Amino acid sequence: MSDVAPQFIAVVPARFGSSRLPGKPLLEIAGEPMVAHVWRRACQSQANRVVVATDDTRIRDAMLPYGADVVMTRDDHPSGTDRLAEVSDHLGLSDDTLVVNVQGDEPLIPPALIDQVALRLADDPEAAIATLAEPIADVDTLFNPNVVKVVRSLQGRALYFSRAPIPWDREHFKAQPSLLETDAWLRHIGIYAYRASFLAAYRDLAPSSLEQLEQLEQLRALQHGYAIQVALASAINPAGVDTEEDLARVRSLLSAEREGGIS
Repeated sequence: MSDVAPQFIAVVPARFGSSRLPGKPLLEIAGEPMVAHVWRRACQSQANRVVVATDDTRIRDAMLPYGADVVMTRDDHPSGTDRLAEVSDHLGLSDDTLVVNVQGDEPLIPPALIDQVALRLADDPEAAIATLAEPIADVDTLFNPNVVKVVRSLQGRALYFSRAPIPWDREHFKAQPSLLETDAWLRHIGIYAYRASFLAAYRDLAPSSLEQLEQLEQLRALQHGYAIQVALASAINPAGVDTEEDLARVRSLLSAEREGGIS
């Protein structure tokens, strides 16, 4: 397995609407809009091209002074994957092009993870998607339905994603345990690499029953028979921004980095 990232495009979807934090991509962090921090991290990866995909001219206008490559998309996409599919069409990508989705609310994402997920997909020609995971160390996280868990095969392919605590320890989970005794449980990290051919096919896939039950978009691909590679993250991925509390935490961290001279 090579440790050199393959050629790939990084796309940062930045949707203006957000039920919890309206205008989230433009929220100020350390003197800059949040999406600018994400874009800069993506530019520090080995991506051959970094594109900001947005449905709002305010986000476009905020990013153009940075020299960002911005693609305008429709505002009615039901998912981030649909938005990436439109970007792939707009850019005229060949079927074998690798496209990494870097979520626009991850201003602390390590660039190494962007490279890693692209490499994971390149190393499995039969997989349509690659993503990352990390070990779950505490019981509260395992039983939290807002934390997505993943189980994978010996070959590293996803067997299932769930909000439930999977795999279920029949002997020890009769009552909720106080601690975890093994590293059998994995938390899914929501960064994806796709083949452009899959993005083109995705829009024609009917929503799946498992996807609708769990409210997890990746289950559509899995239930339709597409292979998803899952690598253990090579670096800690700090939590993204979903709430005001998250925003305050990230503001504090990035301000400290700026004061310490860290880019």
